[in-house]
Amino acid sequence: MGIISWIVLGLLAGAIAKFLLPGRDPGGIIGTTLIGIAGAFLGGWLSARFLDRPIENQFFDLATWGAAVAGSFVLLVAYRILFGNSRD
Repeated sequence: MGIISWIVLGLLAGAIAKFLLPGRDPGGIIGTTLIGIAGAFLGGWLSARFLDRPIENQFFDLATWGAAVAGSFVLLVAYRILFGNSRD
């Protein structure tokens, strides 16, 4: 997949992670979007590196989507833990 596909996948994975973890985020919609993109890249890299699951060339590969959503979810949780009280 190309870089543009990973960005699109990251946007969608960030939205799915936000749906799974509702509530107010310290960064708002922009922060959640950026976390989604970073999480997609992180999840894809970790999946390829440590789980011996190569990145497929297809956009609709379920394992790639799972890795992207998992990476976004983990980064969103970490972001909330680190910066959760900044909007109080």
